[in-house]
Amino acid sequence: PTDQTSIALFLCHPLHWPSLPAQRKYMRSPPIPEMATQEVQLNETLAHLKTESETLKTKLEEERAKLHDVELHQVAEKVEALGQFVMKTRRTLKGHGNKVLCMDWCKDKRRIVSSSQDGKVIVWDAFTTNKEHAVTMPCTWVMACAYAPSGCAVACGGLDNKCSVYPLSLDKNENLAAKKKSVAMHTNYLSACSFTNSDMQILTSSGDGTCALWDVESGQLLQSFHGHAADVLCLDLAPSETGNTFVSGGCDKKANVWDMRSGQCIQSFETHESDINSVRYYPSGDAFASGSDDATCRLYDLRADREVAIYSKESIIFGVSSVDFSLSGRLLFGGYNDYTINVWDVLKGTRVSILFGHENRVSTLRVSPDGTAFCTGSWDHTLRIWA
Repeated sequence: PTDQTSIALFLCHPLHWPSLPAQRKYMRSPPIPEMATQEVQLNETLAHLKTESETLKTKLEEERAKLHDVELHQVAEKVEALGQFVMKTRRTLKGHGNKVLCMDWCKDKRRIVSSSQDGKVIVWDAFTTNKEHAVTMPCTWVMACAYAPSGCAVACGGLDNKCSVYPLSLDKNENLAAKKKSVAMHTNYLSACSFTNSDMQILTSSGDGTCALWDVESGQLLQSFHGHAADVLCLDLAPSETGNTFVSGGCDKKANVWDMRSGQCIQSFETHESDINSVRYYPSGDAFASGSDDATCRLYDLRADREVAIYSKESIIFGVSSVDFSLSGRLLFGGYNDYTINVWDVLKGTRVSILFGHENRVSTLRVSPDGTAFCTGSWDHTLRIWA
């Protein structure tokens, strides 16, 4: 359908209309009937293409439905239920002057970077709760931040439409802002960023409806990803070292899986009823979870090419801002706009725990690299470490 749409758009452009007969070349515009017929033809072509794409969509859904023979919780019936487990706040990180919007763990399992609506980006030692570095961004609403795999740099951005990389040095008094490098430029706000498996490349998503892969050193655009019809709100890289794919979610209610090398969308899932705020790969890389404003989390199996589970309860009416899996993949943690964290049994589809502590909506949640704890950031200006 895309090729046909582009042909239709190509035909739509006045430059590509048939040239008018020579005797009329001094007239300012062609007579009305001629334009009208051309317009009717174009509208008919577009309408035809639209119906064709709708038909193909329906066919695709029918094919998917044929494979939908059993639910995940039915398969998992014989699996032993999870016992009771106690998780509570072990550390509270205070220092932001406004809503915490994003956070990321360092690979050393100890440091955390967080960004906030106050324009500050802070690097914390999660164990001692000390602040190791702080940068004030030129704009407020720093919606995205990420730790480099080496632990030697952080990336961040937001309403400045940019993604900036700050190298971190051992000298605590050094001015980080002086070493700032602007890597990515979008035409709308930066919603998420993530380093690939090296410090040399960074993946970004934006309110301009695109995702992009950039070279950190030169700031060069390596690949752009077009396919969302509205703001892209989140992204996550496939966990395997070799996996050259990532998943993104956005305001068009779609979760798209992309091939980083070709820039093509290879799978698309549209079962949520509202914006997708968060996507996260299952540890094996064969599935991913999403959290949405429709108050549900969902699990999509990439090999079965369909949604396999929905995590929701009638009593949960607030949106999910952030999701992440435990290291084993058995638990799914969701940060909600009603200030709570719900913990779901991925296989059984049941809620196994609900955690209270934040005094405003939970905006970001990440499990630590070694799986021993997880961190949440909230609009109550704090971050909490849970274990």
